Amino acid sequence: MAVKKILVVDDSPTDLQWFRDLLSKKGFEVLTAVSGEEGVSKAKAEMPDLVLMDVVMPGLNGFQATREIVKNEATKHIPVILCTNKTQETDRIWGLKQGAKDYVTKPVNADELLGKIAAQN
Repeated sequence: MAVKKILVVDDSPTDLQWFRDLLSKKGFEVLTAVSGEEGVSKAKAEMPDLVLMDVVMPGLNGFQATREIVKNEATKHIPVILCTNKTQETDRIWGLKQGAKDYVTKPVNADELLGKIAAQN
């Protein structure tokens, strides 16, 4: 199944705009959420083909939100790629243990991210 609709979950307006610009120019339909809670809710309501999830957010963090998405019967098929400032190898390992399919550190390299999105097809 080709990735067409992507949900970006990030509490940074600057990062959201960057993701929106990059992905919409590449032909993706882009949905956004500004918190882990909103991300989980939108994943259930909109059924995106992929979720790009920040980790450091107030309330439900990206690790917790990823866990909720991948453990929920309705959304467990949606791949999650974590996009975060957390650069430690232990963070990457923990993120993948939560069910994320991949892990990208900020500042995000556009070509690297697009490659990882393509790999989810």
